[in-house]
Amino acid sequence: MSYNSTPTFSANKFIIVFLFLLFIVQHSYAQVSAERLKNDVLKLTGTSQPRNYKNTAALNEAAAYIQSVFAESTATIEEQKYLVNGNEYKNIIASFGPDDGKRIIIGAHYDVCGNQPGADDNASGVAGLLELSRLFKNQNLKYRIDLVAYTLEEPPFFRTKEMGSYVHAKSMFDNNVKLKGMICLDMIGYYSDIPNSQSFPLGIMKLFYPTTANFITVVDKMACNRFGKKIKRSMKKNCIVKVKSIRAPRFIKGIDYSDHLNYWNFGYKAIMISNTAFYRTKLYHTPGDLPETLDYDKMTAVINGLFYSVLKIN
Repeated sequence: MSYNSTPTFSANKFIIVFLFLLFIVQHSYAQVSAERLKNDVLKLTGTSQPRNYKNTAALNEAAAYIQSVFAESTATIEEQKYLVNGNEYKNIIASFGPDDGKRIIIGAHYDVCGNQPGADDNASGVAGLLELSRLFKNQNLKYRIDLVAYTLEEPPFFRTKEMGSYVHAKSMFDNNVKLKGMICLDMIGYYSDIPNSQSFPLGIMKLFYPTTANFITVVDKMACNRFGKKIKRSMKKNCIVKVKSIRAPRFIKGIDYSDHLNYWNFGYKAIMISNTAFYRTKLYHTPGDLPETLDYDKMTAVINGLFYSVLKIN
């Protein structure tokens, strides 16, 4: 049998073209940075006092940092100010994409409960928000994307009209703004590879979900919406961390324990992306919720998966 060099040449050409296309795909978007995520968490947890509702100066420090990072990626930034008991509080909003486009809201609260640093709850979610602002810079977006850093999510204002997310959701409703959907980032930084490190609101859930706390969840209410389904499916394809989803009635403890609840209350589609909070970490709402307890590589994977999911949603 004679030797024919043509197939080898063709194969080599194919490999070169494939590697070139792979390089283009991998570098067509900005890359998520674990180092930047960690730096943002350190900045947010390093305010002069804990960033709770009593320490408005600390909240303003955090808000100023958030706004400065947003300003690196967009000129469209708004301070949504409001008064509670004579004190001024504010949401920080950064917008990307077409002004008149249907909106996707991605939000995270920057306040903490009591006198604790709140690395996972919720500097992790805000760091994810800040990293998304860097990724959305100069993107050709189909929808308008508003990144919203909320204040006053934590007690004593949780489930009240003083929550920053209530103020924002109501403003959307009052102005008849059309939302594609809302995504809440709340506690995305803590993981564990220890067996039986994950707990659940109902014991029977152990039959359907991992008992090792190394996954992220997409949380929706029982009446699942198409927006939530699309984000969940895309996250599972684009995130190297395991992605699990839960749809449950709101009376199940934890299902509506963050800012997405206010968008549900105004009839909008909304989901939460979370590591399950107190069902996973004993550091929840304690002084031990420190930056060094977070897994920044897994946070990177979660934000990367969410970024691609939002870009591809139709």
